[in-house]
Formats: sequence, C-alpha cells, structure tokens
Amino acid sequence: MRIAQIAPLYESLPPHGYGGTERVVSYLTEQLVAEGHDVTLFASGDSKTGARLVPGAREAMRRAGFRGDPLLPHMLMLEQVFTRADDFDVIHSHIDALAMPFARRSPVPVISTLHGRLDLEDLVPLYREYAEQWVVSISDSQRDPLPDARWAATVHHGLPRDLYAFHPDDQGYLAFIGRVSPEKRVDRAIEIAIRAERPLRIAAKVDKVDVEYFRETIQPMLNHPLVSWIGEVNDAEKDEFLGNAAAMLFPIDWPEPFGLTMIEALACGTPVIAWQHGSVAEVLEHGVTGFLCDDVGAAVRAVHRLGRLSRKTCREAFDRRFTVERMVADYVTVYESVLAGSREQWT
Repeated sequence: MRIAQIAPLYESLPPHGYGGTERVVSYLTEQLVAEGHDVTLFASGDSKTGARLVPGAREAMRRAGFRGDPLLPHMLMLEQVFTRADDFDVIHSHIDALAMPFARRSPVPVISTLHGRLDLEDLVPLYREYAEQWVVSISDSQRDPLPDARWAATVHHGLPRDLYAFHPDDQGYLAFIGRVSPEKRVDRAIEIAIRAERPLRIAAKVDKVDVEYFRETIQPMLNHPLVSWIGEVNDAEKDEFLGNAAAMLFPIDWPEPFGLTMIEALACGTPVIAWQHGSVAEVLEHGVTGFLCDDVGAAVRAVHRLGRLSRKTCREAFDRRFTVERMVADYVTVYESVLAGSREQWT
C-alpha cells in the first residue's frame, strides 16, 4: 500500500526528548516500512526514517528555536502533500483538523488521527463543517465531546517491543515524567511522595507557556529532600528512569486523550498510580497494572500497596495490548476499510 504520513513539525521523528505525537508517528511509520508498505513521510528534515522523507521544514521547530507563525510551514507542507495526492493510496494526517480543507478536495482517501484534547467548544462547529472527514480516536473516551464526528476507529498507541527492557526489580523511588503544566499536576505527585515518605524523581520539560507556572508553583516545591529534578530524558535514559521506579505517578487533572507514558512504564514492568480521567481506565486495570485514584489520600494508600502488584503482569499487559505491531495492524485495517468505502462510492 502507498501511504503518506503527515507529522507535526514541532519535533523531529523520533523526537530527541519530549514529543508524544511525533514519537507515535515515528513508530507507526517505521513498522509500516518494515511490513513492506511504500511510505512517504512528511516531517521535519532532521527526522530519521526508513520511509521516503519529504522535509516540511529544515529542522524541527522547537529544536531550531522557531519564532514565527507555526501555521505557515504546516500549510506549505500540506500543499506539498496534496499536490502529490495521486501518488498515494491513502493519506494519514497527524496534525488534527489542519489537513481537512485539503482533504475535502483530495482525490484519495484521507484519515486524521486526533492526538489532542477535544473538549474545546470551538471544535464542535469545526468538526460539524468537516463531518464527512474520517477521523481516528486514540481512546474511546477522547470521542465524548464529538460523538457525531465520522469516527473510523479507536486505535490505542503502541511501542516497539524492544524499546524498553523489562525490569523485574525496582529501586524504591516514585517517578513523574512528561510536561510541567497545571493539568499534569506534578504538584500533586510531589504531595503524594512526601505523604507516602518515598523519594520522587521528576523527568520533565517546561514549555515557554508554562515557565511562570513552573517558577511560581513548582520550583519552590523542589526544595524538599525527597524530591529530585532530572529534566528531559531520551529513550535510553527513560528506560532506566521508568524501569527502576517502584511506580510511575500519573495524577492528571484533565481528560487525557491517551497517555503514552503509561504504556512506556508498563513496558518496563512498572505499575502506574493514576487519576481516573480520560483514557486512564482504558489503559490501566485497577489492582493489576496499577491503581486508579480520586484523591491524594487514595494515591498515598496505593503507594503502600505496590507490593501486591506483579511487575511481570505489567509487562505482559504491554505485550498483549500495546505493541507497535498491534497498532499497525489496527491502522492497516482502517486504511483498507476506508479504501474499500471509497471504491464503492465511485463504482
């Protein structure tokens, strides 16, 4: 199958540090190539891929310190994609609704995986306007604000099996990984660790929009002797960071569309203590691969109950549900279904 993959230009594929969407698109692209598909990847020019790379920008925006309007290079990239639409059997966009005006006029089927939050009121009229466009959710819960969109499928994220090693033993600390922002609630993670009297290591990035929040709210909390700030980590560092943790804390305060770090932790054999928002209950099994909590007290009690969980079971859940092979099989099914529907439309 001839497939175009359209990636965001904010991070390279794979990203050097943080970058959930770009990471998933990279895994998807490389596995499609490994399975014999003809894939053209539209992404930043510093990306590394076995696909045919068409640069949408010379370098990933964040790495290059891009200060212009991020819409403009994405629009130019989309023009490149759809000028060549006849070269593909299907076009797969990962830049949310941005491709839809082009997709409406495309001679070949287009699907858009929606990677972000959808509980924003301005999205309702937008997706109503593009109601004919195929969209894919990354969790069932993500669909709730837009039940009438043209959902082709839900495809949970997947990772390469050998990306992270299974760690049968831990070093006793709790881990927080991701982005420092009000909805990620690293402040809550710090409170949990202090009340549970467990060391907490924080591997996180701070976006420009969150610098003031970090300085005013989080930085003063880092002075506690149980709390260690690590900063951003790459995949190799993440393996050790997550794999040696007794648990990963995921105390979110927003409708998480998926939560890639949860399955990264499971791949290492590390259970997750998380709040029941968004996709969490779809990814984790309470009392088996982690604990689902509603308040800090419950999370502290969960820390003290970690010995009841099996790290081997966590890894087995990853192998069964969250590999890149399963993700690619799901997407190929979507491609074939959309293609079949498109052929029927014109016959």
